[in-house]
Amino acid sequence: MDSFELNKVLGAILGTCLLLVTLNITAGAIFTPAKPAKPGYEIAVPERPEGGGQPAAAPTEDPPLASLVAKADVGRGEKSAQKCAACHTFDKGGRALVGPNLWGVVGRPKASLPGFNYSAALKAMGGNWAPDDIYHFIANPKGMIPGTAMTFAGIPRPSERADIIAFLNSKSDTPVQLPKAAEAAPAAQ
Repeated sequence: MDSFELNKVLGAILGTCLLLVTLNITAGAIFTPAKPAKPGYEIAVPERPEGGGQPAAAPTEDPPLASLVAKADVGRGEKSAQKCAACHTFDKGGRALVGPNLWGVVGRPKASLPGFNYSAALKAMGGNWAPDDIYHFIANPKGMIPGTAMTFAGIPRPSERADIIAFLNSKSDTPVQLPKAAEAAPAAQ
């Protein structure tokens, strides 16, 4: 190969590289995005009231249990109680799972099922499981009994809790007398 041929090959390679650099600079100038005045995304943050505290949420009071239980449905309660079935059984003489058997729990003394290891906090409560106690306990177990071993988050809807209480009350040899619709009407007023 003579020097003339070598110069043509090297010139072609050098010309191609020069063309690629020129195209890169031109494309960069044409397609460069505009830089924002302030980097990052703007996030809408709710304003806090004076004093730096959290915005005050209006406290919501649960309706009275008597009016809810009067309208409660055992069938709906059975469906809602499926959440409880992961840890509890409802059959008479049923075995304890993670939680104790709930047959006859309404009216039963707290922490009284033989052979189940209750938390110290629940043992210290004493008394019987009244419908009102169950109503507040299944709303927020750790809120009612701090230190309980029950890790369930709770059931926020009051009517669903009343349905569950009606279902649990039906799972007993001697069900507790729950208020009827006629008795609950004067209590609600």
